[in-house]
Parts: sequence; structure tokens; C-alpha cells
Amino acid sequence: MSFARAIATVGGLTMLSRVAGFVRDMLTAWVLGAGTAADIFFVAQRIPNWFRAMFAEGAFTVSFVPMYSARLEKDGRKAADAFADQALSMMVTVLLPLTVVMMVAMPGIMLLVASGYAEEPGVFAQLVRLGQITFPYLILISVVALQTGVLNALGRFGPGAAAPIMLNLCMIAAIGVSWAYGVEPNTALAWGFTVSGVAQLLWLSVSCWRAGVTLRITVPRLSPEVRQLFRQMAPGALAASVIQINLLVGTHIASLLPAGSVSYLYYADRLNQLPLGVIGIAIGTALLPTLSRHVQAGRQDQVRHYLSRGMEFGLMLALPAAVALAVIPEPILTTLFQRGNFGPAETAATAMALQAYAIGIPAYVASKVFNAAFFSRQDTRTPVKAAIITLLINTALALLLSQYLGHVGIALASGLAAFLNIGLLGLALHRKGILKLDAQVKRRIPRIILAAAGMGLVLAGLEMLLHDLFTAAAYIRIPALAGLIAVGGAAYGALVLLLGAGSLADAKALLRRR
Repeated sequence: MSFARAIATVGGLTMLSRVAGFVRDMLTAWVLGAGTAADIFFVAQRIPNWFRAMFAEGAFTVSFVPMYSARLEKDGRKAADAFADQALSMMVTVLLPLTVVMMVAMPGIMLLVASGYAEEPGVFAQLVRLGQITFPYLILISVVALQTGVLNALGRFGPGAAAPIMLNLCMIAAIGVSWAYGVEPNTALAWGFTVSGVAQLLWLSVSCWRAGVTLRITVPRLSPEVRQLFRQMAPGALAASVIQINLLVGTHIASLLPAGSVSYLYYADRLNQLPLGVIGIAIGTALLPTLSRHVQAGRQDQVRHYLSRGMEFGLMLALPAAVALAVIPEPILTTLFQRGNFGPAETAATAMALQAYAIGIPAYVASKVFNAAFFSRQDTRTPVKAAIITLLINTALALLLSQYLGHVGIALASGLAAFLNIGLLGLALHRKGILKLDAQVKRRIPRIILAAAGMGLVLAGLEMLLHDLFTAAAYIRIPALAGLIAVGGAAYGALVLLLGAGSLADAKALLRRR
């Protein structure tokens, strides 16, 4: 599978998952709104998601995939699968007792994560209960991450990218159960969240079986390979999940702000995660095993080529997404969420947070490319230095800006910190002689920026003309938003071709199977 085709596969399935996620969020906004009930559910699901991003899909994936790919390249499939069995066995051995301990210690954990709710005993007790329901998701999704890593290293990107669709379908079903049987909405959603982990595990198990992969849990032992995996995971836990740590810091600060602040940030981040997931994660997922194979084989010309294409694809897609979310946040939020308990005031507050988050989208996508360059060399220590500095600056900025801008200051701090992170990573790559982009990407980046800016002007002017349509009924808002996005996309595509930022011939060539 070609690199561009891999990105298209992961990105397309991620987009489908995000669409299902928006349906879920629209229903969640309808039944929960943006008050205390919504706030505590979002906090409860963020805890296992944070651990997942750090230790499962974060540190584990970026350490495991290069090691598995290296064994696949040098020693063959049998040796690589044996290493995967060892990793799975140790993962289950560690995570089972951790899950039990965390569920018992949940009151103390919630005091650390969201101390602002401790002053309301009833609300805090419910927050703890929801956290205990959602935390088992961690062990389920960790095994899913391992299965996905094996399949990605084998060039099968589809099953892992499709797995999150199960999450959204299970939570949509939970909302239906809540409505049909009178179950408290946030409790039903918490159970739907955990059940989705079981659904994803079953889906990936079938996908592995079809690919001829049979992962086995054996007697755990600290073999040299497993020791190396854990050594690399320690710094990788921070390096691969800066954005999640920033979100957790923001959640804690937001819990000290007026009610609804956590929810505003959650809904804004859900839209912010669309380009981050469809573009950033797709590029990172496809790039890591590709670079790992070429690094192991010593093919430096191919390493340079794929780093350049990763940066080019990332900015080509991330810049217009960031501009669109910054220019037309209210039409998007009004169309998607404004109904039921989510009114105009909630839309306006969320829109400001979304604009602030959008600032960091290009930097986050670029960081996926830069991190892959380090992780493919099994270097997790260099990125962690940038991660620690970024985390400290983000925390300081969030505390400072939230005093003047409220929840918007937290989102703005996250966006600004993303640029600091990419600056530190780029400097480190340059000093190591790794960041050598080719002439094509250097020539096209300024043209991509101009094309995105031109698209922003088109969107701003069209939004002013269609403003009244976005205050009308839903059946008018939806086609109006679709038309607005379609015209913006067409304008961007035309400007890309006109300015020479890309060509149809390049796209066809890159999509061919290599």
C-alpha cells in the first residue's frame, strides 16, 4: 500500500468515525446540555482516555510499532509475533491490578483532577461513581492498541482506524437506552463508553484472525525485548501525549471556573479533534511503520522523501481546517449542537474556545511528523524533553490566561503551547541532521499558506451573506452549512492548483500502489 493510500485509508475511516461522533455529541448536547451533569461525565471519561493516550495509543504504540517492524524486517514474521505475545502478556499483567487500584482510589484521583466539585458532596459522589464505571475501558483499549499496532506494521491500516466507530455507536445506543428506560443520561453514557471497549476488542480480534495473527497470553517474563520496550515507553508516555496532558490540566483549571466551562472546552475540542484525528493521526499512523522500515534498512533517501511528504500532506490539509474552524465556528456549532439544553449562549461560549484551539492545529499535525522521525529511530528521550517544557509553559499560560479570558484562556494556552512544542522538536531534529526536507515541500509551503488564507476570506464573506440562515430551523441550517463548506473547499482546491501548491498529477502518482 502506498504512503498516500495508507493516509487516505486511515483518514477516511477516521472521518467516518468523527461523523458518528458528531451524531453522538449532538445527542449528548441535547440530553445533557452544558451544565454540571455534562461536566462530570466529561471529566469521568477523560481519566481513562488520558491514560489510554499516554500509555496505550501513546507510549506503547510509538515504542512497540518500530520494535515489531524491526523484527519483521530482520528476523521475519514468527519472531515479530513472538515479541507481540510477550508484550501482550506483560501488558495484561500490569494493567489488571492497576485498574482495580485506580477504581478503589477514584475519590482521591478525582480530588486531584477536578477538585472544584469537592465542595458539592452529591455531585462529587456521582463523579466518582462515573469514574469507576469508565476506568475499565483502559485495559480493553490497551489490548486494542497492541492489535492495531501489529496490523499497521503489516500494512493493514483499516481495522484499527475503523475501531473507534464502535465507541460512537455504543454511546449512541446508550442514549437510546437512557431515553427508553429512564436511566440517568450520564450514567448510561458511562456504561456505553466501557462497553464500547469490549466491542472494539472483539472487532480487532476478528481482524487479526483474518490477517493470520493469533496473539496469545503466555507466562509474563521480562525478556530483553520487553525490558527495552518498557525503557522506551517511560519517556514516550510524555512525548506522545502532550496534548492529552494539556487537556487534563485544562480540565482541572476549568473545574474551578463557572459551571459549563468544562463542557464548553469539551464540545470545542471535539471539533478541534476532527482535523487532528483525520489528518494528524492518519499521517502519524501511516508514517511511523513506513519510516521504521526504511531507517532499519538504512535507506536515508526514502526517509527524507517520506518526512517531506508527511509534512506536505499535513499542512495541505491542516491549514485550511484550522482557518475554517477559526473563521466560521458559530455556523458550525449552531448547526451541530444548538438544540434542547444547548442554546445560543452555550454556542457563543464554545465558539470562542474553538477559535483558540484552532490556532494550534497546524503545529499539532506537524508534531506528528516530527515525532515519527524520532520514534522510528527508537528515540523517545529527545521528544520527552520538548514535552516537559511544553507542559510547564502550557500550565503557566492556562493559569494566567484563564484569569482574564476564562475557559477561552485555557484553549488559547493549548494552541500556543503546540507551536512551542513543534519549535523545540524541529530544532532538535535539525541539530541531529535528521530534518532534511526536499525542495518540493519548501517551495509549496508558502503557497499552501496563501491558498488557505484566500479560502478564509471566501468563507468570511459568504458567512456574512448567509448569516440569517444559521438562525433558522435545522432543516435550513444543515444545507446552508454544507453549502458554505463546499464553496470553501472548492475555493481552496482552486487556489492550490492556481498557486502551484499541488497538482492533480502528483495526487494520482502518490495514490498508486508502490
